[in-house]
Amino acid sequence: MPVTEASTTTVHERLLDATQQLLADKGIRATTMQQVAESAGVSRAWLYRHYPDKPSMIGATIVRLTESFWRDARAELDAIPDLAGQLTAGVRIGRGAYDDPGTLLLRLRTEEPTEFAECAGVGVVKLIPDLAAFWFPFVEQAGARGEIHPAHDLHEVSEWVARVLISLGTSPGETLDIDDAAQVRRHLNLFVLPGLATHPRG
Repeated sequence: MPVTEASTTTVHERLLDATQQLLADKGIRATTMQQVAESAGVSRAWLYRHYPDKPSMIGATIVRLTESFWRDARAELDAIPDLAGQLTAGVRIGRGAYDDPGTLLLRLRTEEPTEFAECAGVGVVKLIPDLAAFWFPFVEQAGARGEIHPAHDLHEVSEWVARVLISLGTSPGETLDIDDAAQVRRHLNLFVLPGLATHPRG
């Protein structure tokens, strides 16, 4: 059967699907090119035509996972009209990352950082800068709506938001149930939003 553009695309998807499943089951170190080929139902020679080595194959899978996770998160946040609501949802999304494809990214970053860095090709992805860049458009929109005082540096605000969300999403305490959206929103309205709405130097 001749190889067409459509069939090549299908093979790419099968290879990435197989790699993703093996990474979820075994992690980076224990996943082999042979296993991917067998799982995808292709020969090793065919696999190497698409990906010359293991890092490039896993790197392509990481890119797809990253794009999917953030695309889905962005679509949900775009539908929320205010920053407090977006941040509340952001805490939930971050908490729920371990229940969706984002699980794999976070787990690989945490458990196999050296291998993750090699496969990502750009060093271990810096979580705070990435998250700050993701939140910047929402912070910018909040500034345009008047929710953030114009004297604030919006890039600085975005990094602060990233740090707050990481803290809220990963560090349970005694006075706030971080899995209760109403409590999270109340906390944000009491302690986070007022600081953004006022001049940074009081």
